[in-house]
Amino acid sequence: MPDSDEVRVTPATADDVDAATDLWVALAESQRDHGSTLLASGNRGAVREWVARSVVTGELLLARDGDEPVGFVSFTLEHGGYERDRTLGTVSNLFVVPERRGEGIGGDLLDAAERALRESGAETVALEALAANDRAREFYATHGYELHRVELQKRLPTDGDGDDDPDESASRGGQSD
Repeated sequence: MPDSDEVRVTPATADDVDAATDLWVALAESQRDHGSTLLASGNRGAVREWVARSVVTGELLLARDGDEPVGFVSFTLEHGGYERDRTLGTVSNLFVVPERRGEGIGGDLLDAAERALRESGAETVALEALAANDRAREFYATHGYELHRVELQKRLPTDGDGDDDPDESASRGGQSD
């Protein structure tokens, strides 16, 4: 696997489960700045189980500087119930510790995931980035990724938000009787 100067990309092992979980928690914490609703530490147990499964399936790679993990990528070949005209692979997480960004580590991780997916039969790779994360979207664009699907969200009012007045709703474009 092509690697950056001092960093190598290797499959994660059972010995890496805790370190990879810590990296995912750091990713989730950083994504909160871009509007993610995932709770980082609150998902540690579920993520640890997912990391362990990904180690077994070979769908988790770590970027290492010596023995120190400095990034990771996870990926999978889609096996869903829908018939497609091409085999789809998905990159679900890619993260490099902030102090090592800009060194080509993310590109090495993405290249390695794409290669593994291609070897597994993928013809297309899909991934997601938060709309507010301009840096991630630019990174993926430089690696040939184009917009395919757009997800839209709306936060619903809760009790006490003052949005239960039907006349107020109608004045904002809603319908009332």
